[in-house]
Amino acid sequence: MGVVTVLTGEVRADGVSKAIDSTTLLLPTDVSADPGECVVLRGQNGSGKTTLLRIIGGLLAPSAGTATIGGREADERDRAVRAAVAGLLGAPTTYRDLTLIDHLVLIDSTWGGEPSTSDDRGTALLERLGIASLDDRFPHELSSGQEQLFRLAITFARPSSVLLLDEPEQRLDTTKRQIVGALIRERTSAGSTVVMACHDPEMTASLGDQVVDIKPAR
Repeated sequence: MGVVTVLTGEVRADGVSKAIDSTTLLLPTDVSADPGECVVLRGQNGSGKTTLLRIIGGLLAPSAGTATIGGREADERDRAVRAAVAGLLGAPTTYRDLTLIDHLVLIDSTWGGEPSTSDDRGTALLERLGIASLDDRFPHELSSGQEQLFRLAITFARPSSVLLLDEPEQRLDTTKRQIVGALIRERTSAGSTVVMACHDPEMTASLGDQVVDIKPAR
Protein backbone atom coordinates (compact mmCIF):
# COMPACT_ATOMS: atom_id res chain seq x y z
CA MET A 1 0.00 0.00 0.00
CA GLY A 2 3.03 2.30 0.27
CA VAL A 3 4.11 4.77 2.90
CA VAL A 4 1.53 7.40 3.91
CA THR A 5 2.88 10.93 4.21
CA VAL A 6 2.58 12.16 7.79
CA LEU A 7 1.00 15.61 7.77
CA THR A 8 1.45 18.14 10.53
CA GLY A 9 -1.56 19.85 12.00
CA GLU A 10 -1.41 23.27 10.40
CA VAL A 11 -4.96 24.12 9.32
CA ARG A 12 -5.48 26.92 6.84
CA ALA A 13 -8.73 28.06 5.27
CA ASP A 14 -8.28 31.15 3.12
CA GLY A 15 -11.43 32.88 1.94
CA VAL A 16 -13.39 29.63 1.71
CA SER A 17 -17.06 29.90 0.83
CA LYS A 18 -19.76 27.54 -0.35
CA ALA A 19 -22.80 28.06 -2.53
CA ILE A 20 -25.12 25.58 -4.21
CA ASP A 21 -27.00 27.10 -7.12
CA SER A 22 -28.40 30.36 -5.71
CA THR A 23 -28.14 29.30 -2.05
CA THR A 24 -25.14 30.51 -0.03
CA LEU A 25 -24.16 28.08 2.71
CA LEU A 26 -20.99 29.84 3.87
CA LEU A 27 -19.71 33.37 3.32
CA PRO A 28 -15.94 33.82 2.69
CA THR A 29 -14.16 32.82 5.89
CA ASP A 30 -10.55 32.53 7.08
CA VAL A 31 -9.26 30.06 9.67
CA SER A 32 -5.64 29.64 10.71
CA ALA A 33 -4.66 27.12 13.39
CA ASP A 34 -1.30 25.66 14.34
CA PRO A 35 -0.43 22.45 16.21
CA GLY A 36 -1.44 22.66 19.84
CA GLU A 37 -4.15 25.25 19.23
CA CYS A 38 -7.91 25.05 19.59
CA VAL A 39 -10.02 27.27 17.35
CA VAL A 40 -13.70 27.62 18.21
CA LEU A 41 -16.19 28.44 15.46
CA ARG A 42 -19.08 30.45 16.79
CA GLY A 43 -22.25 31.53 15.03
CA GLN A 44 -25.98 31.14 14.64
CA ASN A 45 -27.52 27.90 13.45
CA GLY A 46 -27.35 27.93 9.67
CA SER A 47 -24.35 30.26 9.52
CA GLY A 48 -22.17 27.58 7.94
CA LYS A 49 -20.10 26.20 10.82
CA THR A 50 -20.66 22.58 9.80
CA THR A 51 -20.03 23.44 6.15
CA LEU A 52 -16.72 25.06 7.12
CA LEU A 53 -15.67 22.03 9.17
CA ARG A 54 -16.48 19.74 6.25
CA ILE A 55 -14.42 21.90 3.91
CA ILE A 56 -11.47 21.90 6.32
CA GLY A 57 -11.72 18.11 6.64
CA GLY A 58 -11.75 17.66 2.87
CA LEU A 59 -15.28 16.25 2.79
CA LEU A 60 -16.65 19.18 0.78
CA ALA A 61 -14.98 21.26 -1.91
CA PRO A 62 -15.28 25.03 -1.43
CA SER A 63 -16.89 27.16 -4.13
CA ALA A 64 -14.08 29.67 -3.63
CA GLY A 65 -10.93 29.88 -1.55
CA THR A 66 -8.55 27.15 -0.45
CA ALA A 67 -8.27 24.81 2.52
CA THR A 68 -5.11 22.92 3.48
CA ILE A 69 -3.94 20.46 6.11
CA GLY A 70 -0.20 20.56 6.74
CA GLY A 71 0.24 22.52 3.53
CA ARG A 72 -1.65 19.93 1.49
CA GLU A 73 -5.02 20.45 -0.17
CA ALA A 74 -7.79 19.26 2.13
CA ASP A 75 -9.26 16.34 0.20
CA GLU A 76 -10.55 13.17 1.85
CA ARG A 77 -9.50 11.16 -1.21
CA ASP A 78 -5.89 11.88 -0.22
CA ARG A 79 -4.70 9.10 2.12
CA ALA A 80 -2.44 11.50 3.99
CA VAL A 81 -5.35 13.84 4.73
CA ARG A 82 -7.53 10.93 5.87
CA ALA A 83 -4.77 9.78 8.21
CA ALA A 84 -4.29 13.28 9.64
CA VAL A 85 -7.93 14.16 10.34
CA ALA A 86 -10.35 12.68 12.87
CA GLY A 87 -13.75 14.29 12.94
CA LEU A 88 -17.13 14.24 14.59
CA LEU A 89 -19.11 15.68 11.70
CA GLY A 90 -22.56 14.17 11.89
CA ALA A 91 -23.39 10.59 12.80
CA PRO A 92 -20.40 8.27 12.27
CA THR A 93 -20.83 4.93 10.58
CA THR A 94 -21.61 2.19 13.10
CA TYR A 95 -22.44 -1.49 12.78
CA ARG A 96 -25.58 -2.93 14.30
CA ASP A 97 -23.92 -6.22 15.24
CA LEU A 98 -20.84 -4.71 16.92
CA THR A 99 -20.85 -3.61 20.56
CA LEU A 100 -19.35 -0.32 21.73
CA ILE A 101 -16.06 -1.93 22.70
CA ASP A 102 -16.00 -3.88 19.42
CA HIS A 103 -16.16 -0.58 17.52
CA LEU A 104 -13.30 0.95 19.51
CA VAL A 105 -11.12 -2.15 19.12
CA LEU A 106 -11.76 -2.12 15.37
CA ILE A 107 -10.82 1.56 15.07
CA ASP A 108 -7.74 1.25 17.27
CA SER A 109 -6.33 -1.77 15.48
CA THR A 110 -7.19 -0.35 12.04
CA TRP A 111 -5.18 2.80 12.75
CA GLY A 112 -2.07 1.08 14.02
CA GLY A 113 -2.77 0.22 17.65
CA GLU A 114 -1.24 -2.96 19.05
CA PRO A 115 -4.09 -5.49 18.65
CA SER A 116 -3.34 -7.28 21.92
CA THR A 117 -3.99 -4.09 23.92
CA SER A 118 -6.70 -2.45 21.81
CA ASP A 119 -9.36 -3.68 24.22
CA ASP A 120 -7.60 -2.00 27.15
CA ARG A 121 -7.41 1.35 25.36
CA GLY A 122 -11.04 1.15 24.31
CA THR A 123 -12.15 0.34 27.85
CA ALA A 124 -10.07 3.19 29.28
CA LEU A 125 -11.67 5.66 26.88
CA LEU A 126 -15.18 4.49 27.74
CA GLU A 127 -14.27 4.85 31.42
CA ARG A 128 -13.09 8.42 30.88
CA LEU A 129 -16.43 9.24 29.27
CA GLY A 130 -18.40 7.48 31.99
CA ILE A 131 -19.95 4.78 29.81
CA ALA A 132 -17.70 1.78 30.51
CA SER A 133 -20.69 -0.11 31.91
CA LEU A 134 -22.24 0.04 28.45
CA ASP A 135 -19.30 -1.58 26.68
CA ASP A 136 -21.27 -4.67 25.63
CA ARG A 137 -24.29 -2.75 24.33
CA PHE A 138 -25.04 -2.10 20.69
CA PRO A 139 -25.18 1.50 19.38
CA HIS A 140 -28.94 1.33 18.77
CA GLU A 141 -29.53 0.55 22.46
CA LEU A 142 -28.12 3.88 23.68
CA SER A 143 -29.97 6.96 24.88
CA SER A 144 -29.39 10.27 23.11
CA GLY A 145 -26.72 11.44 25.56
CA GLN A 146 -25.02 8.04 25.64
CA GLU A 147 -24.97 8.01 21.85
CA GLN A 148 -23.20 11.39 21.81
CA LEU A 149 -20.56 10.11 24.22
CA PHE A 150 -20.06 7.02 22.07
CA ARG A 151 -19.66 9.19 18.97
CA LEU A 152 -17.01 11.16 20.81
CA ALA A 153 -15.29 7.92 21.86
CA ILE A 154 -15.14 6.81 18.23
CA THR A 155 -13.58 10.15 17.30
CA PHE A 156 -11.04 10.25 20.13
CA ALA A 157 -10.04 6.63 19.46
CA ARG A 158 -8.48 7.75 16.19
CA PRO A 159 -4.86 8.96 16.21
CA SER A 160 -4.76 12.27 14.36
CA SER A 161 -2.92 15.56 14.06
CA VAL A 162 -6.18 17.44 13.41
CA LEU A 163 -9.40 16.98 15.35
CA LEU A 164 -12.63 18.46 13.95
CA LEU A 165 -15.65 18.55 16.25
CA ASP A 166 -19.13 19.76 15.39
CA GLU A 167 -20.83 20.80 18.63
CA PRO A 168 -19.33 18.07 20.85
CA GLU A 169 -21.34 19.43 23.80
CA GLN A 170 -24.67 18.43 22.28
CA ARG A 171 -27.00 16.54 24.63
CA LEU A 172 -24.41 16.47 27.44
CA ASP A 173 -24.82 17.75 30.98
CA THR A 174 -22.30 20.05 32.66
CA THR A 175 -20.21 17.23 34.16
CA LYS A 176 -19.90 15.38 30.87
CA ARG A 177 -19.02 18.62 29.05
CA GLN A 178 -16.17 19.11 31.51
CA ILE A 179 -14.91 15.59 30.83
CA VAL A 180 -15.01 16.18 27.07
CA GLY A 181 -13.26 19.51 27.57
CA ALA A 182 -10.46 17.77 29.46
CA LEU A 183 -10.02 15.26 26.63
CA ILE A 184 -9.84 18.07 24.08
CA ARG A 185 -7.28 19.90 26.21
CA GLU A 186 -5.16 16.73 26.41
CA ARG A 187 -5.15 16.47 22.63
CA THR A 188 -4.00 20.06 22.15
CA SER A 189 -1.37 19.65 24.89
CA ALA A 190 -0.06 16.64 22.95
CA GLY A 191 0.25 18.81 19.82
CA SER A 192 -2.96 18.14 17.93
CA THR A 193 -4.87 20.97 16.29
CA VAL A 194 -8.54 21.22 17.23
CA VAL A 195 -11.18 23.12 15.27
CA MET A 196 -14.62 22.90 16.82
CA ALA A 197 -18.06 24.47 16.46
CA CYS A 198 -19.47 25.19 19.89
CA HIS A 199 -22.45 26.99 21.43
CA ASP A 200 -21.32 26.60 25.05
CA PRO A 201 -19.77 29.85 26.35
CA GLU A 202 -17.88 28.09 29.16
CA MET A 203 -16.28 25.53 26.84
CA THR A 204 -15.46 28.28 24.36
CA ALA A 205 -13.78 30.38 27.05
CA SER A 206 -11.83 27.48 28.59
CA LEU A 207 -10.67 25.79 25.38
CA GLY A 208 -10.51 28.38 22.62
CA ASP A 209 -7.14 29.89 21.80
CA GLN A 210 -8.98 31.67 19.03
CA VAL A 211 -12.67 32.29 18.35
CA VAL A 212 -13.87 32.75 14.77
CA ASP A 213 -17.31 34.31 14.46
CA ILE A 214 -19.14 33.03 11.38
CA LYS A 215 -21.48 35.54 9.80
CA PRO A 216 -24.91 34.26 8.80
CA ALA A 217 -25.13 33.54 5.09
CA ARG A 218 -28.61 35.01 4.87
